[in-house]
Amino acid sequence: MLASCSVAVFAQEAKDKYFKTRAAADSAYHHWEDNPLWMEQVVVTGTRTPKSLKDVPIQTRLITAQDIQKVDATNVEDLLQQEMPGVEFSYAMNQQTHLNFSGFGGQSVLFLVDGERLAGETMDDVDFTRLNMANVERIEIVKGAASAIYGSSAAGGVINIFTREPSEPWTLNVNTRVSKHNEWRYGTSLGLNGHHLQNMLSFQGTMIDNFIFENGPSPVARTITNFYGDDTYNIKDQLIWRPFKGFRLTAKAGYFFRQQVRTETVPERYRDFTGCLRANWDIAEHDHLEVSYLFDQYDKSDYRKLDNLDVRDYSNVQNSLRALFNHSFERGDVLTLGTDYLHDYLMNINLDDQTHDEDSFDFFGQYDWVATDRLEVVGALRYDYFSNGDHHRVTPRLSARYQPIDYLNLRASYGMGFRAPKLKEKYYNFDMAGIWIILGNEDLKAELSHNINASVEYTKRYYNITMGGYYNNVENRIATGAPYVDATIDLTHPDQLYLSYINLKNYKTFGFDVTTQVKWDNGLAVKVSYAYVHEELPQDDQGESINNQYIPARSHSLTARCEWDRQFTARYGMNISLNGRAMSGVDNDEFVDYRTKDANGRLLTRTIHYKPYSIWKLSLAQRIGPAIRLTIAADNLFNYKPDYYYLNAPLTDGITLQVGMSIDVEKMFDK
Repeated sequence: MLASCSVAVFAQEAKDKYFKTRAAADSAYHHWEDNPLWMEQVVVTGTRTPKSLKDVPIQTRLITAQDIQKVDATNVEDLLQQEMPGVEFSYAMNQQTHLNFSGFGGQSVLFLVDGERLAGETMDDVDFTRLNMANVERIEIVKGAASAIYGSSAAGGVINIFTREPSEPWTLNVNTRVSKHNEWRYGTSLGLNGHHLQNMLSFQGTMIDNFIFENGPSPVARTITNFYGDDTYNIKDQLIWRPFKGFRLTAKAGYFFRQQVRTETVPERYRDFTGCLRANWDIAEHDHLEVSYLFDQYDKSDYRKLDNLDVRDYSNVQNSLRALFNHSFERGDVLTLGTDYLHDYLMNINLDDQTHDEDSFDFFGQYDWVATDRLEVVGALRYDYFSNGDHHRVTPRLSARYQPIDYLNLRASYGMGFRAPKLKEKYYNFDMAGIWIILGNEDLKAELSHNINASVEYTKRYYNITMGGYYNNVENRIATGAPYVDATIDLTHPDQLYLSYINLKNYKTFGFDVTTQVKWDNGLAVKVSYAYVHEELPQDDQGESINNQYIPARSHSLTARCEWDRQFTARYGMNISLNGRAMSGVDNDEFVDYRTKDANGRLLTRTIHYKPYSIWKLSLAQRIGPAIRLTIAADNLFNYKPDYYYLNAPLTDGITLQVGMSIDVEKMFDK
C-alpha cells in the first residue's frame, strides 16, 4: 500500500529531539566529532521514523545532494548506475527501461517520492524519466523485503527520493548542460522561505535526438539499430504552511510530459498529473499524527499529426488516503501505527475489458525497542488486502542493531515480501505487433518472499568499511512464460503464438557487497563498492528455465569514485572526480527473431554473451565566486562501444563531452 515518509518532514527538528531522548546522547555526539564520515544525517525509510543514519537498525544507503552534484546525474537511472553496485538498467524490445536490483526487477522495487508511491508503469517498471534529480535533497535506499512497512511491490527494496525545501529567505537557481546528439538539460528552481509559509517551485526539461547504432556483421539474434530520443518537461510546486508551532500543512502539485518519436507521423506521449495534501501535527510532546491524500494520474497517448488527434490508450489513476501515528517513549522507544487506503483504476486498450479497478487497504504496527545504548530491535507486522482477486497477507519483519564496541555496528534482519498481481498481469489481452498475444491470468497467486540480511559496518575518523550479505527465496514469482500455440483459443488462427502470465517455481538470489570509503583533510576522497549476485533462474511447471527478455543480474559489479576538492581562494575552488562502473559478462537466451522455430515448433533462441564492460566519467567542476559552478566532463572516457547492440546492451556510442553551468542567483547579492 501507500508508503509514508512518517515525520520525515520534521527530520531536522527531530534530529535534536532524537539525541536528547537517547541515554547515550553525549557519546553519540562524540562519535560525530571523531568520525567525519558519520554525518549528522537523519533517515526515515527503513523505520518510517526519524533516526540517525549510524543508529538505524536496517542497513540504509544514503545518497546526498552533494553526491548527486558530483555525478551530475539527470535522472535516477544515471545516478543509481554510478552509485550502487548490483544495479543495472537494461532495455526491453521497444527500448523501455528495466531495472535489475541485485536480482529483483523493477516491479519488486518500490520507488517513492517524499514517501509517496507513483502511478503508472511501462514494461513492469515505473517511468524513470519522471524521477529527475533537480531539487533533490537526498535518496534513501533499503535493500531486501520491506513489505511489513511498505506493502506490496517492496519485496526487493525501497528507493525513497526526498525533495529539497528552502532554508534561506529566497533562492533562485538556473542551470543547463549540453552534450552530443543535441542533448540538452535545462532547469530552474525558486525557493521562498517566510515565517509561516515556504514555497519551492522547480522546472527541468531535457531533450536528445534520435541516432543510429552501428552493429558488427552477422548478429545471431535481434539487435537495436535506432536510439529513440525524447523531450521531457517536469514542473513541481510545493507549498508549506505552518500556522502555529507543531502543525504543518503541505500541498504539492506536479505535471510531467515526455514525447518520443519512433514513427514520425505518430509520436508517443506520456503525461503525469499529481497532487498531494498532507498534514503533520505534534499532538503532544511525544505524539505525532500524519494524515494525507494523494492523487496521481499517469497517461500514455499517440499523437496523430496528420489528423491533429491525441489518442489516449492508457491511464492509471490512483487515489489514496493515509493516517500514521507515532508515540515516543522517554527512554527512546517508538510505537508506530498506521493505515492506508488506495483506489487503483486502470484503463488500457490492451486489457480484455479495457478498464479495471481495485481497492486495497492495510493496517500495520511497528515497535522500535531501544534495549540499551548498544542494542536496538525493531519489529513490524502488516496486513494487506486487495479486493480484486481477494488477495490478502500478513507480513512480518524483525531487525536488530548491536554495537559491541565503539565504531562497529552489526545489523541483521528477516523480512517477508509480498506482491499482489497487478491488474495488467491479470487482464492483459494484447496483440503485440502480430508476434504473439500476451494474455493475463486471473488465477495468478500473489508472490511471497523470504529475505535475510546481515551487515557489518566499521567507521573511525577518515575510514568506513561496510560489508553485507543477503539471501532471497521467492515463491510464486509472477512472470510471462514461454510462447505457446493453442488452437482452441482461436480456430481461425491455429498457429497463433500466445504468451501468458504465470506463477513460476521458487526463485532464489543471494549475494554480498563491500563498500570502502576514505576521506582525508587534504580534500582527497575515495569510495569503492563491489557487489556479487547469484541468481537461480525460475522454472515453469515442466522444470524448464523461462526465457527472459530482460538480462539476468551480472555476477560481479564495481562502482568507484576518486575525487580531489580544493578551495584555492575565496572566489575560486575546484573539484576533480573520476567516477566509474565495471560489470562482468553474462549470458542470456534470446529469440533469433519472432518467426523462426526449432524442430519442436518453439521459437528459436540463441545464447547471447554480453561481454564485461567498464564506463568511466572524468569531471572538472569549477566554483567561480559564490554563485557560479562550471562543469566540463568526458563521459564514457575510454570510448566503450558494444560489438553488437543486442536488446540489453548498454546504449552508448562512444565518448561524450558534456559542458554545464549552474548559477545560484541569490548568492550574487551576498556581501
